[in-house]
Amino acid sequence: MKQLHVELGDRSYPIYIGSQLLNQADLYTRHIKSRQVLIVTNETVAPLYLDKVLQSLQAYQIETVILADGEQYKTLDTLGRIFDKLLVAKFSRNATLIALGGGVIGDMGGFAAACYQRGIAFLQIPTTLLAQVDSSVGGKTGVNHPLGKNMIGAFYQPQCVLADTDVLDTLDDRQLSAGLAEVIKYGLIRDADFFVWLEHSIDALRARDKNALAHAIEHSCRNKADIVAEDETETGVRATLNLGHTFGHAIETGTGYGAYLHGEAVAIGICQAAELSMRKGWLSRQDLERIIALVRRAGLPVIPPAALDSERFLELMAVDKKNLDGRIRLILLEKIGKATLPVYIDRTLLELTLNTYGRN
Repeated sequence: MKQLHVELGDRSYPIYIGSQLLNQADLYTRHIKSRQVLIVTNETVAPLYLDKVLQSLQAYQIETVILADGEQYKTLDTLGRIFDKLLVAKFSRNATLIALGGGVIGDMGGFAAACYQRGIAFLQIPTTLLAQVDSSVGGKTGVNHPLGKNMIGAFYQPQCVLADTDVLDTLDDRQLSAGLAEVIKYGLIRDADFFVWLEHSIDALRARDKNALAHAIEHSCRNKADIVAEDETETGVRATLNLGHTFGHAIETGTGYGAYLHGEAVAIGICQAAELSMRKGWLSRQDLERIIALVRRAGLPVIPPAALDSERFLELMAVDKKNLDGRIRLILLEKIGKATLPVYIDRTLLELTLNTYGRN
């Protein structure tokens, strides 16, 4: 087992990465404050892993909430079901919430924990590659709104993140590829050597090679932990983690939550951001082609949906947390391995990219 730390003073916490972690009860119990435990999961994950977690927590008063699976259910209405269970069970502010699932469950579970009685402890047990390498680490929680993704939420750190690599055995190929989008992102924004490793190892990752996956998860979590430790609430360098996300969130919102997996939309967004970076004179054509080729080899889409024209893209991109004073700001690439902080984009240049990339 590997153990990393997110260093945030009195809010610091460990990330456990390894095999057979769901069966190690001590990894749970050392982070649980009282006998009251609520497990939030979904209808896909529950049949696979809920019993394993329950067996590790037999000495506790356990309640469970099993939600529908999908980004389209990441809403305030769904969040209410979690609060209902906490209130009906009369859970106190010493209770602990365990989020057992992918990014949607982690985001909603964390947000519920942040809000219930103004904050209860929670644990992240991510069951998708995307959640293990990205969304479970760093304390971003929240829900979607029909007008914008993740616009309602809070920064709220977990007590620990427990990434059991064995759960990826039941992850379908599409979800695995979606997670690789976030892995590729780390190489692009701050780690050129990791990007080169991914170019050599992407086939092994898609084939679920255990050693390759373990390396990718550890390396991604280390990158994320270092960034979060430096900038917890995204006033500086943490914004670079949003490479491709402004485009990607527009795709998710504009096509209806669930049509594209988050990682798929981000993959397209990364390619659009790289194209725009080339138009700014920062990336070479060769680097752009390397990025698109790696994203494609990861089994991810690289072409934006035809249904979203530039006008609709711009309308949706205007609803983004990085924007200031009504002006769109984006994370771009100075080169492979180095991202910009949020930069204002000339509307003409942005429209040109939206009208030409992937439209021929």
